Amino acid sequence: MTALSQTMILLVEDNPENADMLTRRLGRRGFGVTTVGDGLAALVQVQREEPDLILMDLSLPEMDGLEATRRLKADPARRHIPIIALTAHAMRSDMDRAFEAGCEGFETKPVDFDRLLTKIHALLAAGAGATHG
Repeated sequence: MTALSQTMILLVEDNPENADMLTRRLGRRGFGVTTVGDGLAALVQVQREEPDLILMDLSLPEMDGLEATRRLKADPARRHIPIIALTAHAMRSDMDRAFEAGCEGFETKPVDFDRLLTKIHALLAAGAGATHG
């Protein structure tokens, strides 16, 4: 696993206030954060700079987070990247749809930052020994 200061997170969030808050809080914890505002931009950004983890809002313009996740998980070169769904929708069916699309984690908004950090660290640790290719 890369050093924490080198760990890159792609934050896919169309709400500027949410994106700013998460970017600042993650940055204070030593993560590098790149932010994009929709699912199509996320697909392009992952091609440019492969992140270690993706935080994916599910309600996005252009392409929603579920479709962006499906496309990333269908790509053999990208499917290893863990994705945590972020959504204001807290229904069990929303969580089920996120996991069916390929998300490895699910967090409701407003985000419980400590719980999110625990999930981020667990997913990064689980992938630390994985072979990417």
